[in-house]
Amino acid sequence: MVDITGSTQNDLTASIRRNQGREGDVLVTEFQSAGRGRLDRSFIAQPGSALLFSFYFIPSVNSSKEKRELGWLPLLAGQALGASMDDVFKCDPLRRPLLKWPNDILINDRKVAGILTERIESKNGVGVVVGIGINFFANREQLPVLNATSLALEGFVEPDREKLLISFLVRMSEYLKRWEFGDLSLLDEYIDRSATLGQAISIEFPTGEIIESEAIAIDRSGALILEDGRQITVGDVVHLRTN
Repeated sequence: MVDITGSTQNDLTASIRRNQGREGDVLVTEFQSAGRGRLDRSFIAQPGSALLFSFYFIPSVNSSKEKRELGWLPLLAGQALGASMDDVFKCDPLRRPLLKWPNDILINDRKVAGILTERIESKNGVGVVVGIGINFFANREQLPVLNATSLALEGFVEPDREKLLISFLVRMSEYLKRWEFGDLSLLDEYIDRSATLGQAISIEFPTGEIIESEAIAIDRSGALILEDGRQITVGDVVHLRTN
């Protein structure tokens, strides 16, 4: 735990590249001056208003598991976070955390948490660093965008950051073991919690290209399948309507 840092993600990946990081390392901070989101975006949160952390693990991949299935790991982190929020906050159906592909957590169709995953190689093998930011106590004026929210704004009374962190790390370990053993029910669970499937969506690609389509499925690599059969592995998704 550190009070202030530039980015827990940068700090942890730098430690691993120096061969100082160990599997299971978790770095938590009260404030990030240069927090990172997906697609080179920033993640902004007022000091003490969010749960901000990164953790490191080395997935077990054998010959029976195709390398491309590593693409499911960002989705897996979202599944574990959604499940841990259910556990800690006893979420009712109206406030159930849902998953916006590929790795945002929504409550009432507003983003409450974001996930960033990075593949990293070291002398210990191919690992993954996952960074997570969850808005806990921010009021409407403190949030950076209109479609964001916080647990406090959604009516969660006295949300406990430490309790959620512990619950998430336990859940993530469970989900990772299931993924490593090829548990096919993970796909069904993801579909059940998805806010994106069945939606008309707009996707902006890193190239600047924008397309509109309907999201109809997720494959075992974590790719989003569109109505025309196109498989999407990276892009910024906007929901054009709610279910």
